[in-house]
Amino acid sequence: MSSKRNLKKDINYLVFEVISDCFAFSAMHPAKKADKVDKILNDAINLRNDLIARVNNPDGKDNPKMIREFYKSVNNDLLTGVDSLFERLSDLSAKKK
Repeated sequence: MSSKRNLKKDINYLVFEVISDCFAFSAMHPAKKADKVDKILNDAINLRNDLIARVNNPDGKDNPKMIREFYKSVNNDLLTGVDSLFERLSDLSAKKK
């Protein structure tokens, strides 16, 4: 299992990549679907804050097996959440109307 520090770095890196792509989309397509891009940005920030809070406050602090499973679930939630955000952004760029 990686450390909490590395997990936090992964969370920040992946979420900031989503944010960066949102800003790039907004720069390339000004005034188009700005409200939907803002919604994706807000969801990305909420995902990051939620995951960091979960990493800082694990469930079952006394049981190492529970801790391992807890951090696996946080990592899985990170990957599925970021994938979902990227899919939403790519759907916006595919539909140029």
